Amino acid sequence: MVDSRTSREGRAIRRRRECTGCARRFTTYEVVEERPVQVIKSDETVENFDREKLLRSIRLPCVKRPVSEADIEAMVDAIEDELSGRDQIPSRALGELVMDQLRERDYVAYVRFASVYRNFKTIDEFVEELEELSEARTRLEQKKNQAELNL
Repeated sequence: MVDSRTSREGRAIRRRRECTGCARRFTTYEVVEERPVQVIKSDETVENFDREKLLRSIRLPCVKRPVSEADIEAMVDAIEDELSGRDQIPSRALGELVMDQLRERDYVAYVRFASVYRNFKTIDEFVEELEELSEARTRLEQKKNQAELNL
């Protein structure tokens, strides 16, 4: 082996090799094979995690919102990082991860997703979620203001 380094954002090892018989050089890539994460649905059925399905479910509430495609990709990447090393995840927990990501990016997209995900049955449930979100936003703004004063 002549040289070895990580590539493909650390997901592979690139090795430069040399044949001892003919002295020709060639490159190989070693990639860790990961078993797909299994999503346990609410009806106890199991399916493989599907990145495209997750992308679609995040794109939908972000329609006509100031959330770029790069932001959506970053959210899915963060969720996949969170799933790394796990064999299974309940769909409920996956939905919570999505809501956490949306809450950080865009409150309206978050509420859109939450209204479907949490299956609000009454306007009171919807209002309660909005009140909790408003309180959380106020606390966050207070922390930011306090941090700026401490600078």
